[in-house]
Amino acid sequence: MAQIGNIPEIVEVKTLLNRLQREGLVLAWELPYENLLTRRSAAIFFLTPASEANLSEIWEQLGQFDHFRVSKSKEKTLSQLEYRVEFNQDEV
Repeated sequence: MAQIGNIPEIVEVKTLLNRLQREGLVLAWELPYENLLTRRSAAIFFLTPASEANLSEIWEQLGQFDHFRVSKSKEKTLSQLEYRVEFNQDEV
């Protein structure tokens, strides 16, 4: 059984996002309700790029994970950041 809040497949994405932030490609990122998650496909990450020019590099890096999808964050209920990133096959 997965340990809630410490899921290796989620940690992989967090590690990548931290690296992209250190490299100056991502200004900020967050993962609401992280301590309730048991799998990457249930996670909804949010991020704001440092520049729109960085988007293709960011999406390419995140695309290494199965079922990567990104959309503009419109509702702003879970996060005020610009983009919503998911790793599932369901419709947004």
